Amino acid sequence: MSDNPVDTRDGATIGAKRLLARAAAADVRAFHALMIAVDDFFLPEESRLDERTRSALAMLVRSLVETVEAEIREHGARLLGARGEAALAGKLADERVPVLARLSKSGLLRDPELMAELIARVRQELLGNALPMQGAVDPERPSLINRFVQHPDRVVAAGAMAVLIAESRRRGGPESGQLTQTELPAELHHRMIWWVAAALRERVAEGAEGGVDPLDKALSDAAQRSLSAYDEGDRLEATAMRFAAAIDAQPGELPQLLVESLGDRRIVLFTALLAHALGVGYALARDVVVDPAGDRLWLALRALDLTRDTVAKIGYALCEADPRRDLESFADTLDSIAAIDAGEARTALAPMKLHPDYRAAVLALGRAGGGA
Repeated sequence: MSDNPVDTRDGATIGAKRLLARAAAADVRAFHALMIAVDDFFLPEESRLDERTRSALAMLVRSLVETVEAEIREHGARLLGARGEAALAGKLADERVPVLARLSKSGLLRDPELMAELIARVRQELLGNALPMQGAVDPERPSLINRFVQHPDRVVAAGAMAVLIAESRRRGGPESGQLTQTELPAELHHRMIWWVAAALRERVAEGAEGGVDPLDKALSDAAQRSLSAYDEGDRLEATAMRFAAAIDAQPGELPQLLVESLGDRRIVLFTALLAHALGVGYALARDVVVDPAGDRLWLALRALDLTRDTVAKIGYALCEADPRRDLESFADTLDSIAAIDAGEARTALAPMKLHPDYRAAVLALGRAGGGA
């Protein structure tokens, strides 16, 4: 009789159960992967992200998460070190296990509001970067924004300078790695901060000796510090809207400003000028501008009573910059666009001026279906 208390038959049974569980999990993963592939195959071409947009979006998401992560890691580790928690501080400061993969796997980054903002931001930047550069009639004349920096009205000049500063901050974006700040709307920035803090907690708490109360306190303090230091008003889009309001372009001034802002490849300024003139929020105007169909944009331009020539210049520039737009189709419809009555266009766009929450509710109800 063996003195070995371990029953090898039980051990074999346990091993088999584990293998069966792993095989079942593999089946689930394979089925899940198949469903994703099927959904991707049947996705309409017009709804599919092109490779340029997909790549830019992936880079932006990574940069946003890494920017927030670095800030919370650094301050949290400093707090832990000052509080006598050297071991936890060392683990938190260790950047070898980033949290992006965990957040992606969790599904948190699939947040519809976050992805809508990021996709629109990427499309806006790609569109702006691809706009044809139009030389000024006078080569020595400063660009639109630089002329306003020298404006005698101090409010206008300060607004122009704020746009230049915000542009510089934004250009230091995804291509150079970490951002100086997320430049997200406040609510989305708030979510990102706490998601990253929670993911860091999970990573650092694994195998940590003793309780995690000091870690929780440090991460919470670091997150709240990041939140209190963030000013949504510093975003490029917000500064452009303030600048557009300061200019308050009159009907006789607006066409030239719109055309020249596109010629300077300042798509954010173009969008802000359009939003202010229409009396709508920036995000809605941006959706109108980046939409390759262009129907709402043509209506918006006619609602502002812009001439055929101005509409043609704007449409041509956007068609040149966006491969999804059909220049020939735009040219064929230009006369029809120009023939739209300005008053009728304003009536058609009236729903865009509803209170944003009210408009969102109306749209959500329409998408839900099941009407009376």
